[in-house]
Amino acid sequence: MKIDQKSISRKEYITVEFLYNSIKDKFKLKLFSDKTGFGKKILDQNLYRPGLALAGFLDLFTYSRVQVFGNTEMRYLDHLTDEEKQKTLNRLFNFDIPCIILTDNNKPFQQLIDLANKYHIPLFSSEFATTKLIYLISDFLDDQFAPKISIHGSFVDVYGVGMLFVGKSGIGKSEVALDLIERGHRLVADDIIILTKKGEGILIGSGTNLVKHFMEIRGLGLIDVEKTFGIRAIRYQKRLEVIVELEVWDDKAEYTRTGLDGNNVVISDVEIPYIKLPILPGKNITVISEVISLNYLLKHYGYDAASQFQQRLNKRLRGENSDNIRGVNYFEHDFE
Repeated sequence: MKIDQKSISRKEYITVEFLYNSIKDKFKLKLFSDKTGFGKKILDQNLYRPGLALAGFLDLFTYSRVQVFGNTEMRYLDHLTDEEKQKTLNRLFNFDIPCIILTDNNKPFQQLIDLANKYHIPLFSSEFATTKLIYLISDFLDDQFAPKISIHGSFVDVYGVGMLFVGKSGIGKSEVALDLIERGHRLVADDIIILTKKGEGILIGSGTNLVKHFMEIRGLGLIDVEKTFGIRAIRYQKRLEVIVELEVWDDKAEYTRTGLDGNNVVISDVEIPYIKLPILPGKNITVISEVISLNYLLKHYGYDAASQFQQRLNKRLRGENSDNIRGVNYFEHDFE
């Protein structure tokens, strides 16, 4: 099965200004230099701690990354004389560094500020510990540089499982999503879904800034799910875990009857469980969707109903437990 998907141009860089404006409040970032270097480009999602570079070993200095000065780097500089400090920093600042971030609430000395302004290298400080700040900024940069694709469908959090409904236009994806919302589940996005690859095997889905949590219901028009159903009815992002394709029943098509042979679809090199769900009059797609979610959770925790039934069937075929034909041995009146 091939899902229609459109690649979104991957970011080649972000500016220091964008980084600062995006994380300054969340990560407690304070600017100590002027803003003349805010147009510098960040080309790499990884960070670098320049301990060896400060000590004079520059062969492996990855200067194109955001530079992080933790306690180790700052203590090293503190132990240098003013002349040695000037020489060390001049050697470092001759490289085209995007920016420098001090961690652990370290305050830059005046010499560092003056050189940062001279070489137009933005200088920041954060109260966060080095390990925490590196994790947070790396995660932010990973989002910015991660490959993204767009898919047409409806994305809903059903019992904590990210379920994407796809199918031909007008098949009823939005209506199924709306029914699930009415039953207490949460809409992530409708129409255009942006999938971002996180790590090796995770796809995170979200909506676009324009559409967000608006839905188009044919015959009714646009509705705002957040305003109509409340904040409980939405979420901004969710991991994609199951894809459900809705299609009109086809007598000639083959549909899974036992669920023993699980199908997957590959999106951005990530395998996602895939279910083809035929639509017939009287078929409650909403309830089936809830059961799909619950069944996925059972499999996640190690229980597969189809495999369990197959084991029972195999035992019966081998003649094991053949004495008991009924599901129970004895009925005492009508008690359970």
